[in-house]
Amino acid sequence: MRHLALIHTGGTISSQYDPQAGGVIPQHAPRVPDLPDVRVTDFEPFRLPSPHIRLEHMLALRDLIEDVGPAHDGVVLTHGTDTLEETAFFLHLTLSTDTPVVLTGSMRHAGEPSWDGPGNLRDAAEVALHAGTRGRGALVVFGGDIFDARTVTKTHTTTQGAFGGYPGPLGRVDGAALRYFARPEARPVFPVTSVDARVEVLYAYAGWQGEGFEEAAARADGLVVAALGTGNLPPELLPLVQACEKPVVLATRTHAGPVLPVYAYAGGGATLVRAGAIPASFLNAHKARILLIVLLSLGYPPERVREVFERGAF
Repeated sequence: MRHLALIHTGGTISSQYDPQAGGVIPQHAPRVPDLPDVRVTDFEPFRLPSPHIRLEHMLALRDLIEDVGPAHDGVVLTHGTDTLEETAFFLHLTLSTDTPVVLTGSMRHAGEPSWDGPGNLRDAAEVALHAGTRGRGALVVFGGDIFDARTVTKTHTTTQGAFGGYPGPLGRVDGAALRYFARPEARPVFPVTSVDARVEVLYAYAGWQGEGFEEAAARADGLVVAALGTGNLPPELLPLVQACEKPVVLATRTHAGPVLPVYAYAGGGATLVRAGAIPASFLNAHKARILLIVLLSLGYPPERVREVFERGAF
């Protein structure tokens, strides 16, 4: 008999249309379709739509998984899709248990004939209970594809195949048939006990002259900028980055690809890095924010923050 922990947090997979509310809201905890020789234990620490999820909820989920994981062969966590990738990445960074952890959700609610919740839930359970999943950190399973928490992202607002991310899935599950395309990698663990650092995200655009930069820097412990291309900004941002005493991480607003300090014009990536900006490697802006919060909450000094990002040590 295998033991599966099923942690419910809300989201579309637990939602139905409510005529009183005039829309769709979380109302129930979904059940795993029958799996032979599997005992499922349910946990529901909260029931929230994913836009309501905060870092404190992610930390509570980490603590719950650390508590219940060793007594189970796998953990499945249901989650709303809007911020699922951020929770997955936070767990990837902070979980120390070897018990496989798989996140999933749905793009259709339970009142729709095309509800994808049961299929995603069963696939996630198969992945969580598979021997080849151990040691891979938190994973995301959606539509049969298995994604790394570091690279997975929501790519569409409504389609059922809403999750992707370069370079693509690291495995595939079709019923009981499961295949991984890559071996597990070594994964450092960042043992945060609080997430009290504040990090804000700024979005670059053509003609941006730095509006909001200094205000955000004054109230935050660090900044992430979703920059242009490989990590470039308009020239007006260069002196602002150079004068900023807080860590400034450069991600890209482009769908995929690394941040590289190539261009040496004013505001080009090379000049920004020389001015003190930290390239986010391949992380998108909202995942770079999660990592920076974790590092600052642990008290990492600027040079260690830079080393983690530049080495891709996560």
